[in-house]
Amino acid sequence: MKKQLLLSLLAASVSAACQVHAETWPEPVGPSQSDFGGVGLMQTPTARMAKESEFSVNFRDNDQYRYYSASLQLFPWLETTVRYTDVRTRRYSAVEGFSGNQSYKDKAFDVKLRLWQESYWLPEVAVGSRDLGGTGLFDSEYLVASKAWGPFDFSLGIGWGYLGNSGTLKNPFCSYSDSYCSRSGGGETGTINGSQMFHGPAALFGGVEYQTPWQPLRLKLEYEGNDYQDDFAGRLEQRSKVNVGAIYRITDWADINASYERGNTFMFGFTLRTNFNDLHQSHIDSQKPAYNPQPQPQGDLLQPTVVANQLTDLKYNAGLNGPHIQTKGSTLYVSGEQTKYRDTREGVDRANRIIMNNLPAGIDTIDVTESRFNMPQVSTRTNVASLHNELTGYPLGHEQPLQQTREDPVDPGTTEQGFFIRKDRLNYSLSPVLNQSVGGPESFYMYQVGVMANADYWLTDHLLVGGSLFGNIANNYDKFNYNGAPADSTLPRVRTHIRDYVENNVYVNDLQANYMHALGNGFYGQVYGGYLETMYGGVGGEVLYRPIDSNWAFGVDANYVKQRDWDNMMQFTDYKAPTGNLTAYWRPWFMQDVLVKASVGQYLAKDKGVTLDVSKRFDSGVMVGFYATKTNVSAEQYGEGTFTKGFYISVPMDLFTVTPTRGRAQVNWVPLTRDGGQMLGRKYQLYDLTSDRDARFN
Repeated sequence: MKKQLLLSLLAASVSAACQVHAETWPEPVGPSQSDFGGVGLMQTPTARMAKESEFSVNFRDNDQYRYYSASLQLFPWLETTVRYTDVRTRRYSAVEGFSGNQSYKDKAFDVKLRLWQESYWLPEVAVGSRDLGGTGLFDSEYLVASKAWGPFDFSLGIGWGYLGNSGTLKNPFCSYSDSYCSRSGGGETGTINGSQMFHGPAALFGGVEYQTPWQPLRLKLEYEGNDYQDDFAGRLEQRSKVNVGAIYRITDWADINASYERGNTFMFGFTLRTNFNDLHQSHIDSQKPAYNPQPQPQGDLLQPTVVANQLTDLKYNAGLNGPHIQTKGSTLYVSGEQTKYRDTREGVDRANRIIMNNLPAGIDTIDVTESRFNMPQVSTRTNVASLHNELTGYPLGHEQPLQQTREDPVDPGTTEQGFFIRKDRLNYSLSPVLNQSVGGPESFYMYQVGVMANADYWLTDHLLVGGSLFGNIANNYDKFNYNGAPADSTLPRVRTHIRDYVENNVYVNDLQANYMHALGNGFYGQVYGGYLETMYGGVGGEVLYRPIDSNWAFGVDANYVKQRDWDNMMQFTDYKAPTGNLTAYWRPWFMQDVLVKASVGQYLAKDKGVTLDVSKRFDSGVMVGFYATKTNVSAEQYGEGTFTKGFYISVPMDLFTVTPTRGRAQVNWVPLTRDGGQMLGRKYQLYDLTSDRDARFN
């Protein structure tokens, strides 16, 4: 019945496609996602890539497997996919008290790299790997080419591993070495088994995707190289190596699809997508001040009534909290903390307009200094005559660039006149919190919803005291029933007590004092002490060297901490450790939207090693990154996973708010929490606090 139903649906779709000729989409639909996630047909990949920065969430379901995946086109030539596979025919473990009746969950990471783009004669070619790190249930490597011909897009490739299980083709690498003729099965969770890549049997695969005249509908046909004889779900019957399917685009952000695979299996699913470069939000904001110059009279540099209005506008229109206006010689200085605009250039532009409208006579330079946490970041110096020409407009053909420079913060010292609005010393907020864990043995998804009350008070211009109190609202961590030390690890339990901490419904998350200061010449420093994070308290310090608008920076932090007692979080256990890192930050000149962060040092478990963190910033301000830590702890001592790794997405809050804001929210995904390679979760990090020193990334 399933087969007849699917074939009937496909026949009806083709019939409709042949009769409907009007385009219903403003642009071509483009490549679609495969069953595993990542651009492809159904079970097999193609060489096609999604549009750069496209992010898709995919779900596919059949009798044996459910695939949950997220795919991101990081660069035009690099596709990345994270996937969880629900094996419906297997239990997570044989121990009912450990995992109940939960089905087995497998996590995987895929990459695909484009070797060259399609030309008139040559196809697009890509190489890729599925299940690159993990148990290797679906690990595969492939080389595939795609060539379009009218509405048809043909693909042909060779696959190894899961994609080539039928062994219909002799492995071409066998001629190089006999070791390539065999492939060991499986692997250890979290490992990357590069020694087995392109080993074992190989097979050809291929297919075609057809764009019907009815633009939302695309049809797929593929020939796969897998025979399913050694499948993890059990030996699956394959009546046909030919799979057929259809995908229908409901809207520009959603697809639904159905397919008939192996000659006996019905698969259905959907895809939701967005593009991180195109995300934007319209904001309700005060209008940018119009240029209506009313110069102050000669001999009276700053009139109090005029300056009072300027200070108010600087705070509420330009977003400069605690604004100062002062003059010295022929320069007018403006300073404050930008709390409104993520793009600080907007705040500087508004501040310049506010000052220009009531500019004192004799002023030829405006200097706007922005600060964060009372640490001056950058001064934007603008020539008044050039700014006047910019605001009034140049004659056609006589345009000139604005004479404006970004410099290290300028301290005007003793000034002739100065006025200011005092910055609030007390700040407080209440924010929602979602802690979550995906893919655990007790439950596939565990959550904790709560609220965090935050308060900070500036005792002096540089000494900040503050803390946060967490209150639990709801969670399902009662399923988190395993409470023993990892049996496969010899490390001290610096992070795996997490399940003990979440049993506390109300606790002080952090309570500390920070002394922060701009040291001059691109140096910044801070010292701190108290309850530094949920699990640790102690003392520490950090120094950062970050030249203005530079592609690189260096920092060092050193800390001495003790583990907080999960039974009474105002007390400590006996465990203590020195920890710290030397960190280098680099934005490659050939990829200015990428940040590479490398840290070397000692971690909480007293292991020593290196952490590499690579992130990319998209046009919307969304940042996506991944990190990995390798220490001097052996894989056997570390236990399952062999080394620490994870992914994160940092999202600017102004994509969700109706008014401009500089806040951010971060979502982390850690495949497996272990004790090796764990850093202290410091509340304030100087590189983040000095982001205004790089005009390109805020």
